[in-house]
Amino acid sequence: MASMKAVFKNKNGEALSGLLEMPEHEVKFYAIFAHCFTCSKDSMAATYISRALAEKGIAVLRFDFTGLGSSTGDFSNTNFSSNIQDIIEAAMYLEQDYRSPDLLIGHSLGGAAVLAVAQQIKSVKAVVTISAPATAGHVKNLFPEAHQEILNNKIARVQLGGRRFTIQKQFIDDLENYNSLEHIKQLKKALLIFHSPLDQVVPIDEAARIYTAARHPKSFISLDRADHLLSQLDDGKYVASVLSAWAGRYLDDKSEADSRQKATALAIKDGTVIVREVDKKFTREILTTNHRLISDEPIKLGGADLGVNPYELLLAALGSCTSMTLRMYANHKKLELQEIQIELSHSRVHAEDCAACDKQEVLVDKITRKIQLKGRLDDQQQKRLLEIANQCPVHKTLANQIMIETLSSE
Repeated sequence: MASMKAVFKNKNGEALSGLLEMPEHEVKFYAIFAHCFTCSKDSMAATYISRALAEKGIAVLRFDFTGLGSSTGDFSNTNFSSNIQDIIEAAMYLEQDYRSPDLLIGHSLGGAAVLAVAQQIKSVKAVVTISAPATAGHVKNLFPEAHQEILNNKIARVQLGGRRFTIQKQFIDDLENYNSLEHIKQLKKALLIFHSPLDQVVPIDEAARIYTAARHPKSFISLDRADHLLSQLDDGKYVASVLSAWAGRYLDDKSEADSRQKATALAIKDGTVIVREVDKKFTREILTTNHRLISDEPIKLGGADLGVNPYELLLAALGSCTSMTLRMYANHKKLELQEIQIELSHSRVHAEDCAACDKQEVLVDKITRKIQLKGRLDDQQQKRLLEIANQCPVHKTLANQIMIETLSSE
């Protein structure tokens, strides 16, 4: 699992800071996590759940809304509408650099936000709310004493979660625009609701309002001992476990799976390799007649580090072919060769450093291959095995002049 920094712009050009939690191996689908009101992407719930989902193959982008956490912008100039727009920008970032999100997850007010924005993101098939109010208007209950002051003076400083924030009247006015359940009735997405009966911030009645307004498929899970912020690690892990099992039912695109199966079973002939994009960066799926691999670049080069890079694949081809050739020869000659280990590296060197090169002052590719042979072998057998290593088919291919023909395929 890898945590990758993600930075993208809001509609005003301000930088939003995020983290993309990537699975160690194949990415099943992508999700966005919207954090609670005045929280950040680093809240316990956002962190626990995102990382736990990544362990189950779900890539999760968690980010700071405008003016919060590490994101730029002024929180006092934001509102619920800007939160919704931030989620849309996050989805566009995933679509551009990786793959469109299939799942939206929202905690507290973030849950109300994903309910409101889900229909605007066409790729989304499922929505999950955690301790969420049915409508954004519930936020006014968090600062009842300051509500009238905001209406009178158009601004007020309020205490929320141990921190002070400036709230403007435009924030209150905007909440009124999202005080209806109509968007939940028209959701047309699979919905999963998590809520605790012990929640002291957003009462469980809000979950009942969401559930009643929504159409099927919908599910409700009680977090019987959890607090509003899911401050216990076990609660976050439980949410992630149930969520991933539930999401698999609704996010398994059968037509896409059928397409992939056909590509694997029918379109790939023996001796042919197909390489396809997994995301819009460097992760690639490598398909042969009977096998599947992943190639990628390391995180420091902008990849997700989900597989070996192309040069590692090249070295692996030479190393595995060398090892196979040595084993075949040793078995044929009945040599007491117990173990073969091959270490390979690639570099570019000046031609004058290469004794086998004629041209000077040019760079050439150099592969260093160190072969370790263990067993009861005399010096002559060791020497002969090293000579046989140069007879492996991949070695011969790399040593020969190679012609690569590039064609357009329809």
